[in-house]
Amino acid sequence: MRALLWLFDTLISLYIWLVIAQIALSWLIQFGIVNARQPFVMQIGDFLYRITEPALGPIRRRLPDLGGIDISPMVLIIGLMFIRMLVHELFFSMMRAL
Repeated sequence: MRALLWLFDTLISLYIWLVIAQIALSWLIQFGIVNARQPFVMQIGDFLYRITEPALGPIRRRLPDLGGIDISPMVLIIGLMFIRMLVHELFFSMMRAL
């Protein structure tokens, strides 16, 4: 059972890091530090977009327009951390009951 908890925790952590990488890459492209037309950068950007957009898209649609500021990654990361903590608490309360 602990192995499943470890796997769940690792997958959530990995997804959070992918969201952070998407944010960092979008800023690097936006500020002209990285050339978005480079094939390697395009591949990484496309991969990160495809991985994170299914979770970020619905959040963006529900959030109000803040004038160019996208807080959906922050909302997603906080939500993932909340789910991770909730699962940990449920797991440890279940273990205490046994």
